[in-house]
Amino acid sequence: MGARVLLLIGTGKGVFICESDGERRDWRLRGPYCDTWPINHVIADPETGAIHAGGGNLWAGLDVWTSHDFGASWTRSAEGIAPLDDAPIDSVWSLAAAHGALWAGTRPATLFKSTDGGASFAPVEGLSAHPTRPDWPAGGAGLTLHHIVTDPGDPDRLWVGISSAGTFYSDDGGASWRTRNNGVRVLDWQTGEESFPEFGNCVHGLALAPGGAVMYQQGHNGMFVSDDGGEEWRAVDAGLPSTFGFPVAVHPRDPDTAWLIPLNGDVKGRYMPDARAAVWRTRDRGNSWQDLRNGLPQEHCYAAVLRQALARDRLDPAGVYFGTNSGALFASADEGDSWACVARDLPVIHSVETLVLD
Repeated sequence: MGARVLLLIGTGKGVFICESDGERRDWRLRGPYCDTWPINHVIADPETGAIHAGGGNLWAGLDVWTSHDFGASWTRSAEGIAPLDDAPIDSVWSLAAAHGALWAGTRPATLFKSTDGGASFAPVEGLSAHPTRPDWPAGGAGLTLHHIVTDPGDPDRLWVGISSAGTFYSDDGGASWRTRNNGVRVLDWQTGEESFPEFGNCVHGLALAPGGAVMYQQGHNGMFVSDDGGEEWRAVDAGLPSTFGFPVAVHPRDPDTAWLIPLNGDVKGRYMPDARAAVWRTRDRGNSWQDLRNGLPQEHCYAAVLRQALARDRLDPAGVYFGTNSGALFASADEGDSWACVARDLPVIHSVETLVLD
């Protein structure tokens, strides 16, 4: 196979790139890049192959870094990423590239758009002006726009996930936005009372399936699936060890297949249930789940996998990858049936994304 597979890894100390051929057996690690800045998210533009990385903090500042030579050299810019009120922006938390645009989400939750490859950005005022914004509650990590999902088939459709405001949807390129939280439950942490508010749920992960209709969501209080782009969600927790987890990834060709990694709960340590690592896979759109453990540590595994640290590639069979907050990177070349640790002792891994070069 002539393909090159690059794993783009955002960590607390810069960007790392792990590379293999299409067989995905032997991996070579390089980095760190981006001056060992804290990097929250690294992506590749599927149209240009450019790699973009976002991160920063209040001490170092913030930037979006860009490489056009697969990490050999980088430029950086935060031109136009500025607060819309008195709350300073401390970091870039999420990125997405599609249809000639680069989108950036920040903390506090603001969405920005670049049409010049990341050289400059402008705020997406339609989201910032949403009538519910004054009442958006912050999550444990602050009010963070941590997911941006685009539709490969339609440049006007995009979704964002905000903790703890929920999911929002635009079908006009970001000019206007609607809430997309029907059916997502919220549990009162003191009373255990269940509610389904229009906004105010702590979405953790979002993934759009091929075809543009089926979506998966991992949240603070459950795993959910939508058949209509997020207009209505239904819980698909049955068979899972927990209703709490962060990431979700969906198959590149099969909308019924997805992977997620539950943790043991929000107040029980936030690590793998029973300290045994597993990735859970559905082949029937969440109606049933299978735990995949072959090659993963099965004792004393107290790691967590964060919001954007689970990914898949587009090969056949699909490769699946995840990184942990303890700095281990795992890879599967057979859709999760077997796993290998391909890097360890990295800084805390915030994100994993893939770039396949034919």
